[in-house]
Amino acid sequence: MVDDNNSSETPHQLLPFLQQQSQGALTRLYSRPSSCFSVFRLLAPLERQIVMNLLWLESTIPAPTMVSWVNRQGKKLYENALSILSRLHIIGNPSQKLSLNPTFKTSFRQAITGGGTHRSFGVPASDNDERRSNVTLEILDAYAVERWETILHYMVSSGTGQAPTKPSQGVLFLLERSGLMAGRGGLMQITSLGFQFLLQSPHAQLWELLLQYLHMAEERQMDLIEVLGFLFMLSTMELGRDYSTENLGETQKAMLEDLRDYGLIWQRRPSSRRFYPTRLATTLTSSLPPLPASGSTGAGAQAQGFLILETNYRLYAYTDNPLQTAVLNLFVSLKYRFPNLVVGSVTRDSVKKALSNGITADQIIKYLTTHAHPQMRKHNPLIPVTVQDQIRLWELEKNRLKTQEGFLYTSFASQADYDFVLKYAKQLGVVLWENGPRRCFFGSLEGHANIRGFIERRKAAGG
Repeated sequence: MVDDNNSSETPHQLLPFLQQQSQGALTRLYSRPSSCFSVFRLLAPLERQIVMNLLWLESTIPAPTMVSWVNRQGKKLYENALSILSRLHIIGNPSQKLSLNPTFKTSFRQAITGGGTHRSFGVPASDNDERRSNVTLEILDAYAVERWETILHYMVSSGTGQAPTKPSQGVLFLLERSGLMAGRGGLMQITSLGFQFLLQSPHAQLWELLLQYLHMAEERQMDLIEVLGFLFMLSTMELGRDYSTENLGETQKAMLEDLRDYGLIWQRRPSSRRFYPTRLATTLTSSLPPLPASGSTGAGAQAQGFLILETNYRLYAYTDNPLQTAVLNLFVSLKYRFPNLVVGSVTRDSVKKALSNGITADQIIKYLTTHAHPQMRKHNPLIPVTVQDQIRLWELEKNRLKTQEGFLYTSFASQADYDFVLKYAKQLGVVLWENGPRRCFFGSLEGHANIRGFIERRKAAGG
């Protein structure tokens, strides 16, 4: 029943945010079985094992008893797992006795065994609407892809002179607040963070936007726990089934418009009393792909891998997805384009263009690795070492020289004056370079006002 999500050592993006919340807020969140189930799926395997070992115990267990089950090699991992569970307030202070948060325990038991009248997994809509049968998985997938790719197309096309379909004002505001885009001269332009965002997986991209949405909740006078609870509810719903809006709170009803814009839910009309979660929503806390694995969108190619990279830096992309082609164009010099194939080269100029946009060499290599064609996966290493090394060398070449604005201080009347002013500048921490024999030094732009004031006060005192 439990999805083996987050099996890697990297914690899920949402967990640090949850750890910042108060115990009272998290206990209120854990009163919903669907939230407990979703948080459980976000945990690492060892953390989930600890929770399951404690779930059916009616009394606390001494900490030394649990430690005795852990070998020496796994002790550090075990302690780290306990620390994370404690910061999430799933368990109490783990130094003496271990037990689950009573609210979490009760709700999680309900999530596993069923029963209760909590309705936290959503309330299916009644079957008295004949049009219900017309909504298929294909319709939901096409809607989710269209909404999501509209956002990404708008980002990757900004500043290129193209006129892509514009997302809603709510989406544009979210992109600007998250730092992925910035308004320049009345137009929205992608930032270096935005370029990095485009190279991430769809799941990571979605959660990055949703985390910003959560940060904005209080500013918009929305109940943060209601927002989190609704997202967790969506992640446990059944794809292709319609759910009623009648049992949603005011905050959750207000979220429907935003989630339609992101492609997480589908409604026939904004005033409809039923909604359908899309694949983007039902996979929020799962390791399943958030976009369909087949169709003309190219998501199938993404799931299987579509890139072949040769040792001569020639790249072949087996895709007909315009978005994937646009992302490749960020760091690849494209040469030819066929109905289902794009051919290009990884060149010094194309990589330097990507580096200037804030993309790192490691991100380029990770993207090539993540989307490598199955034929490439027969090789070890997967990406040719010569190509990896050259991409990193181009990055080092870019980082050889760094420019920084500031002021050069010179022409001091005596060595004593120079030493006195230099000492003051060093106390401020604004000295970038100094040359004692020539009595000059270079200070940062931020420290210039203080240094100038210090010199003027010294001259006035001497006069």
